[in-house]
Amino acid sequence: MKISGIAIVLSLLLNFNENADAGENLARGQELNKDTVSGIKNIVLVHGAFVDGSGWKPVYDILTKAGYNVTIVQEPLTSFAKDEDAIVAVLERQNGPCILVGHSYAGSLITEAGNDPHVAGLVYIAAHAPDKGETEAGNGKLYPSAYKSLKKTAEDFDYIEPSSFHADFCADIPKKQAAFMAHSQVLPADAVFHFVIQVAAWRFKPSWYMVAKSDRIINPDLERMYAKRAGSYTVEIAGASHSVFESHPQDVAKLIIKAAASAPHAR
Repeated sequence: MKISGIAIVLSLLLNFNENADAGENLARGQELNKDTVSGIKNIVLVHGAFVDGSGWKPVYDILTKAGYNVTIVQEPLTSFAKDEDAIVAVLERQNGPCILVGHSYAGSLITEAGNDPHVAGLVYIAAHAPDKGETEAGNGKLYPSAYKSLKKTAEDFDYIEPSSFHADFCADIPKKQAAFMAHSQVLPADAVFHFVIQVAAWRFKPSWYMVAKSDRIINPDLERMYAKRAGSYTVEIAGASHSVFESHPQDVAKLIIKAAASAPHAR
């Protein structure tokens, strides 16, 4: 018997578990009709530092199969202003309200860019969520991270020592994949981590937060502080590295779907 699209979405939301197991499979072998997706249909995904938007592909595939309109921002990581501009350019192309999702450094970006009227809700995936007057670098000093492999070029661009990339950034994905990521890093300008937040969108819009419990890049306790302070609906993923969006795409997609179904239509 064929299951309707609405029934699938409702089933996913009713069975959402705060300690979501990576073995669960969201919408395996089933497709939702785009006309039956409840709530907000537009999702914008923003990558963090050291990677590009291609890492979102597993999440993208799940969400598009479920009927959502998904756009991935490819910000340059050369300055906070240019990165935010790249996000705003994508938001302006949305044909209605959207859920804005950020991983890692992109949490700071969506905290600012999320003030755009297209944005109905914010989803933070192992991400920074500074308040007005804060920087993610400053917050990181209050909650030191475990990794020690951060390096800087003579031109003040940052990178992670390739030999430590797997252990520090993405210990829960295959070594071969991690090796490729280590040697295809997108180097961010160090200055992006020192941008002082002006207006924190999470103070005015609903938010959802995923804590990666084995994150070595951002201290999980800092992630918990961000989530608690923002009043975010929060899930924690046991054993998840900083690259939780790649290693646990089902759980990430579930959280995004929950946000899309729950957020008010801002536009």
